Amino acid sequence: MAVVYLGLGSNVSPRENLGLAVRELRKRYGELQVSSVYRSAAVGFEGDDFLNLVVRLRSEETPADICEEIERLHNMAGRDRGSSKWESRPLDIDMLLYNDLVLDERPVRVPRSDILEYSFVLRPLAELAPDLVHPVTGKTMASHWQEFDAASHPLELVGVIL
Repeated sequence: MAVVYLGLGSNVSPRENLGLAVRELRKRYGELQVSSVYRSAAVGFEGDDFLNLVVRLRSEETPADICEEIERLHNMAGRDRGSSKWESRPLDIDMLLYNDLVLDERPVRVPRSDILEYSFVLRPLAELAPDLVHPVTGKTMASHWQEFDAASHPLELVGVIL
């Protein structure tokens, strides 16, 4: 059984779309562990703030199967995949980690580079799994968060329960 971490974000009806994603993930994978929800400014474009969180799930599915499920959820939320990477979106789900697998072959790229690049990914991941070791760096998520320049992209804890 694989332990999988997914990063979820939305800046178009975020409470509704993140709620939809978490409900659908629970239907498919059962019990989820869900981080707190964080608000952050859009990165790379002008747009509404994003709400972001990380979920941990267990699955016997392959990474490619999970990527297919992610695309199904994007479609349910009305995401247009033909559009630019740098724009508002109803739902953005990325597989961050799949056990300690290191793979960069479409559609699977794990560990996701976003983990070490963005506070809105690293902070909720470190909250959910502080002792989890990054499969490439060999450091824990808590260590990475302590070393991260949090002021470079501020986060606000949001009281949303999913």
